[in-house]
Amino acid sequence: MRASQILGTAALLIVSGVSVLPASAATPSPSVAIREVGVPSSGEEPFLRNPPVAPSPQGQLQIATTRPGKVINGQASWYGPGFYGNRTANGEVFRPGAFTAAHRTLPFGTRVRVTNLDNGRSTVVRINDRGPFHGGRILDLAHGAAGELGVTASGLAQVRLEVLD
Repeated sequence: MRASQILGTAALLIVSGVSVLPASAATPSPSVAIREVGVPSSGEEPFLRNPPVAPSPQGQLQIATTRPGKVINGQASWYGPGFYGNRTANGEVFRPGAFTAAHRTLPFGTRVRVTNLDNGRSTVVRINDRGPFHGGRILDLAHGAAGELGVTASGLAQVRLEVLD
């Protein structure tokens, strides 16, 4: 699959730190989506890293950033079987047993320690999807991470997120 099939024509592709513009674009503009191709160390297929973009009060686009050590408390849910085989927001195939999660604003590829405040169990997940978009939740856990945290039976848990990198 070519990058243009994944990203479309209005995209700036960054491969190994080198920017590659599509032939249709002379210079990047605020309307160009910026995505970085990352290569997982475990031999899985490449995934896309994409810092989320949010409108600023002045109407200009700004890239959301995070810093290691940032802590967020809130409610998490989990998702799994109905989504296996589908593509996540960063282009990966969603697989059973994954230790990944969906967050609305953390950049793709961010590693986060998630602690279930109800039972004290914790695990590390990688952000590869967007969501959750329901009920004020802050994180949607993939089934593997949810099982490790003891969330699958109840479906919901109060959690603490600590941004690692």
